[in-house]
Amino acid sequence: MNKRQFKDKVYRELARITKSMANPHRMEIIELLAQGEFSVEQIADQINLSIANASQHLQVLKNAQLVEVNRQGNFIFYRLSNNNVFKAWKALRELGVEQISSIEKMVREFRKSKFDFETVTIDELIEKIDSGKVTILDVRPESEYKQGHVANAISIPIEELSKRLKELPKRTEIIAYCRGPFCVYADESVALLTKAGYKANRLEEGFPEWKLRELPVEISMN
Repeated sequence: MNKRQFKDKVYRELARITKSMANPHRMEIIELLAQGEFSVEQIADQINLSIANASQHLQVLKNAQLVEVNRQGNFIFYRLSNNNVFKAWKALRELGVEQISSIEKMVREFRKSKFDFETVTIDELIEKIDSGKVTILDVRPESEYKQGHVANAISIPIEELSKRLKELPKRTEIIAYCRGPFCVYADESVALLTKAGYKANRLEEGFPEWKLRELPVEISMN
């Protein structure tokens, strides 16, 4: 193999990775799998795809070795191959927001049109935790919370929040988080909490970013 053949082969293999991610549904699947393991049926439901379509996207990601299968008896679950997959997705997301002004504008205008509050960064949340005057609220589905969550976070899925408000203290600020910056569960929860008289805000990023920084997390699979 000469130098040209070597480079062509290496870049061709690398292109398989970028090509496998170059689809909006597959990018959303990667974000979802950053929360934990899911069956194809669960993925199809969350991404609003048919099971057959979701299976095809998962196969593309599997062929590129971005996801892997975890068989549990008769059940098959998908998960990210390793943390580097989410790191690559996060880097691509940040590059897109930085380089393509329409993305940041779209996110900003969407939030402004529906929600009127600022976001809290992970570093700001750490400071609030150190002060002891904050309640952390995980509004993702319970199955995602059980697979991993910010340490000491309370789980109240967004669809249950309106009926469980009394479980939350009004004496502290509530910081809600969900899957990441493009997930609106946290925005919806803050809007609901604020209307009910709570002091609330949302974490700018989500659980995967918190975990990636090796900050305290808990698992409660029972």
